[in-house]
Amino acid sequence: MSEQKLAAELRTEFGKGYARRARMANLIPAVIYGHGEAPVHITLPAKATTLAVRTPNALLSLDINGEARLALVKDIQRDPIKQIIEHIDLLNVRQGEKVTVEVPVHVEGESAPGTVHNLELTTVSVEAEATHLPETLSVSIEGRAAGEHIHASDLALPKGVTLLTDAEALVVNVSEATVVAEEEGEQAEAAEEAPEAAEEAAAE
Repeated sequence: MSEQKLAAELRTEFGKGYARRARMANLIPAVIYGHGEAPVHITLPAKATTLAVRTPNALLSLDINGEARLALVKDIQRDPIKQIIEHIDLLNVRQGEKVTVEVPVHVEGESAPGTVHNLELTTVSVEAEATHLPETLSVSIEGRAAGEHIHASDLALPKGVTLLTDAEALVVNVSEATVVAEEEGEQAEAAEEAPEAAEEAAAE
C-alpha cells in the first residue's frame, strides 16, 4: 500500500464549536496516538484526506508544520446523514513496524452453476508491516460445488503477512441456489402426485 502524503497543522482548540468551524474551513479534525506518546491533535485538508482514506487501513505520510510522521487510519467518524468525515483517529507508526489490522475479503470467480456463495467473514485480522499492508485478501470460488467451504487458512496471504483470525473460521460457504432447490422440490411433489391422480382417474 502506497503512502498518501498530506499536509497537517497542529491545533489547540477543541469541542463541537471548533469542529464545526474547522469543517466550514474545509478542514478535518484528527488525533494521532500510540507508542506511549501524548496524543497529537491536528487538522487535515478535507478534500485530499477524503480521497486518501477511501482504501481500508490507509497509511498517511504527514507533514505537521515541517515534522514528518507516518500514521495509520484506525477510525473514521462520519455524519450519519451527510456521510462527511467529522473526525479521524490515527495510529502513530514507524517504518518496519508490525501492526494488527482488519483486511476486507474479496471474492473472485463464479461458483458452479445452480449454486450461490455466502461471504460469512467480510474481514479477517492479520499482522503485517505498517508500510506493506494488503488492501484486500482474495479468495477464488471458481467452479466450487454446493457444500464446499472456504476457511481463513485458504486465503492467499502476501509475503510478510500473518493470519491472526482462527485458521478454521468459515469465510465462504457455497450452497445450492434456493430457486433450484425449490424447483426440484416441486418436481418431486409432482412426481408423487402423478400416480395418485392416475389411480383416481382409473377409479372413476
